[in-house]
Amino acid sequence: MLTKKLQPDDSTAEANQSQFYMSSSKEFNWENFETKGFGEGYSKEQREQMAAMYEGTLNEITEKEVIKGVVVGVNDKDVIINIGFKSDGLVPLSEFRDVAGIKPGDEVEVFIEEQENALGQLILSRKKAKIVKAWQDIESALEHDSVIEGLVKRRTKGGLIVDIYGVEAFLPGSQIDVKPIRDFDIYVGKKMEVKVVKINHANDNVVVSHKVLIEKDLEKQKAEILNNLEKGQVLEGVIKNMTNFGVFIDLGGVDGLLHITDISWGRINHPEEVLQLDQKVQIVVLDFDDDKKRISLGMKQLTAHPWDSLAANLEIGSRVQGKIVNVADYGAFLELAPGVEGLIHVSEMSWSQHLRNPADFVKVGDEIEAVVLTLDKDERKMSLGIKQLTEDPWTKGDMSTKYAVGTKHKGVVRNLTNFGLFLELEEGIDGLVHVSDLSWTKKIKHPSEFVKVGDELDVAVLELDVENRRLALGHKQLEENPWDTFETVFPVGSVHKCTVVSKNDKGAVLELPYGLEGFATVKNLEKEDGSQVEVGEALDFRVTEFSKDDKRIVLSHTATFREEAKAAKKAAAPKKKGNESVDMPAPAEKSTLGDLDALAELKEKMEGKK
Repeated sequence: MLTKKLQPDDSTAEANQSQFYMSSSKEFNWENFETKGFGEGYSKEQREQMAAMYEGTLNEITEKEVIKGVVVGVNDKDVIINIGFKSDGLVPLSEFRDVAGIKPGDEVEVFIEEQENALGQLILSRKKAKIVKAWQDIESALEHDSVIEGLVKRRTKGGLIVDIYGVEAFLPGSQIDVKPIRDFDIYVGKKMEVKVVKINHANDNVVVSHKVLIEKDLEKQKAEILNNLEKGQVLEGVIKNMTNFGVFIDLGGVDGLLHITDISWGRINHPEEVLQLDQKVQIVVLDFDDDKKRISLGMKQLTAHPWDSLAANLEIGSRVQGKIVNVADYGAFLELAPGVEGLIHVSEMSWSQHLRNPADFVKVGDEIEAVVLTLDKDERKMSLGIKQLTEDPWTKGDMSTKYAVGTKHKGVVRNLTNFGLFLELEEGIDGLVHVSDLSWTKKIKHPSEFVKVGDELDVAVLELDVENRRLALGHKQLEENPWDTFETVFPVGSVHKCTVVSKNDKGAVLELPYGLEGFATVKNLEKEDGSQVEVGEALDFRVTEFSKDDKRIVLSHTATFREEAKAAKKAAAPKKKGNESVDMPAPAEKSTLGDLDALAELKEKMEGKK
């Protein structure tokens, strides 16, 4: 409840009355004044004048502002506060939980919500006063760029929530420190100095930064480091970030890059194999640009190069042991010691002339033995081989007898070319089968018409040259040359049933018995009715040319009916004796029948051989 300040015994009222008496003593006779009770004895005019003087002793207050007041009383629920107004205000005791032992006489700041509500009470709030005051302090901190202390209450998405003056402010993760922060929880519950960097009044949002405080401290340190920076200088830094190509190291406000190749003399796939985030490391300055914005660092350079400590007896031909650390398309790298590697080219993995993928022979992590082929300690290069661990098949003692001319073998087709195919008889022993040595009867333009890669093929050795590592092979030589027999089967003038396989502007390819092919020119494809022979037709053709050496047979369909017609006409012509004409039809008919019988006999003979 509020206490009305209208009692005449109030010290303020007495003072006002004294002043009133002094100022009005000239205006009326004190002897005529009679006191009959409280408030009596004053004229209306005098009472108005005294009330005006009384009102002048009260403060003028404005709603929605913060004002200081004095605690005049405390009970179980409320705190009574005098702000110099005509009535005291009440503030719930719960708003003073942060104050230990609130008592009369204490001075506090309160927010005036209403001068007088419907019940005539003065409405005050300390909670709102704190909020208003907090915002005033926050705005002042932003305006004057001052440092304030806050308490980290909790973590949130993307940063932390910091309590400053009772207002929750957002501290982004990127503004916590100059280095990336991976665990925000370590800051919760701790005090932290920050600066206000942004205020959004529309949403009552405040953004603060701790990073700006650190950056200022680092500026001096950074300038000192850059001024004294020089190549070869050894520094201490903290690993700030890791990537697959290297790590960024904080040198004290200055970042430098330690490339993955400069971490260790040995081969590593990722920096995390040997380093950790936030780890302190010793590094050496390798290089930097004119502006000193890009600084290259090294770690392996702090130790001696492992090539300098190689065994003195290591030489060409030595056998070495190591681990495969990388496999590429062209070969594999064998690590003999950290930082000492040799290349095993794919051609040095097998005696086979057909290069395969290095992954077919080795894989990363394999520990194998190899032979040193070349060694250059000055250039720090070494080439190795693993096929040298086994004997070269071309130098074996039985090579000349095993692959003597005429011997028969079976191999695997490894490669096809326009002129033939390469056949692998064993690991490291390859031979060439020319396209002309594939078949006696078929004209093969490309080996792919006969075989495919991976097929097995029987061959005979045609030529052996051990010194030059050459081996000529043939497939058709496994059988006798059938052209010796074809010379008697397909003599010039003989007629055979042939199928037209293909045609072009020069003529047609014919399929003969025994899988042979023949050729007929365009003019020899004319039928008896004047039309042309078409692809797929099977007709009689007469052999007009046979070449055993060139393996060529030329035929004609036109000749079959023209020769028969010519022979018949010749047989039917009468013989002349003197001036007389002699008609001899009988001999002509006999001759024609004889020719037909001979052709039929030849055809039966050929069909019988089939």
